[in-house]
Amino acid sequence: MIDQDSTRILAGIWILLGVSWIAGGVLKLQRRHRELALNVIARTRAWTLMIALLTAAVFLGSLGVTLLFAGVSVLALREYLSVAGVTKTDRRAAVWIFALFLPLQYALIVFDWYGLFSILIPVYAFAVLTIRQVLSGDVADFLARAAKLHWGLMLCVYCISHVPALGTLVLAEQERSSAIPVLFLLVCVQLGDVFQYVFGKWLGRRKVAPSISPGKTWEGLVGGVGAATIIGALLSPFTIWAPTTAAALACGLALCGFFGDLAMSAIKRDRGVKDFGTLLEGHGGVLDRIDSLCFAAPVFFHIVRYFWT
Repeated sequence: MIDQDSTRILAGIWILLGVSWIAGGVLKLQRRHRELALNVIARTRAWTLMIALLTAAVFLGSLGVTLLFAGVSVLALREYLSVAGVTKTDRRAAVWIFALFLPLQYALIVFDWYGLFSILIPVYAFAVLTIRQVLSGDVADFLARAAKLHWGLMLCVYCISHVPALGTLVLAEQERSSAIPVLFLLVCVQLGDVFQYVFGKWLGRRKVAPSISPGKTWEGLVGGVGAATIIGALLSPFTIWAPTTAAALACGLALCGFFGDLAMSAIKRDRGVKDFGTLLEGHGGVLDRIDSLCFAAPVFFHIVRYFWT
C-alpha cells in the first residue's frame, strides 16, 4: 500500500506539523497572543498523535489503516451513544452494533468483499436492529430511539469505514492498491477544516447557520473550500488526476466535509453539548475530529470507484 508518492505526502504533512509547532512557540513568546498560542499548541499536540498513528498505519499497509479506523469507529460510536442516550431497552441492540456489525463491516474491507460491504449496514443491519427493538415490546418513543441507533451506525461505522475501503481500490494506470486516495481524502478534508477555522477567525462576519454553529461563516467556508481546492491541485502530481480534476475533487470533498460538520453540530445543539468528548485536547472527542469525513468519505469512495477503477 505504501509507495514513494505516499511517503512524500506523509513527509509534507510532518513538515506542516513542524511549522505549526514553531508557530505555536513563537506566539507563546508574545504575551498578547498567549491564549491563541496555547490553543495552537494544544491542537498541534493532538494532531501529532493522530498523524503518528496514521503514519504507522499506512506503513503497515491496508490492514493497518483498516484496524486504525475500526478503532476510530469504536471510539466515535461510544461518544455518539453517550451523547444521544440509549435506553435500557435498547442496550442489547447497541451491543449487536459493537459485537457484530462494526467488526463485520471492517472485516469485509480486509477480504475486499465490496458487494456485501456496501449493503451490510443500510440493508441487513437496518432490518436486524429494527426487529430487535420491535421484539423488546417497548413502543415508547420508538421512532426517535430507532433513529438514534441507525444514525450512530451509519455515521460512525458505515460512513467512516469508507476511508480505509479506499485502500482496496486499484486505480486505472496502477498495478496495486495505494494509500494515495486515503491520504488525498484526509489531507483535503482536514486542511479544509483548518482553513475554514482560520479564515472564519480572520475574516468571518456573516454566519452560515447561527442557530446551529455560530462560529461558521460564509467567509470561512469560501476560504476553506478555496484553500482545499488549491491543495488538491498541488497534490495532483502524486495522483492519477490532472490538476483540474484533483482540484474539483478537493473542492467537493471540502463542501461535503463542511456539511457533515454542520450536521454533527446540529446533533450537539439538539443534545445541549459543546463537544462529543474530551479525548483529544483542543479538538474535543474523536467524533468531533472526524465529523467532516462522515459525508465526504462515502461520496469520494463511490466517485473514485465508479470513474477510476
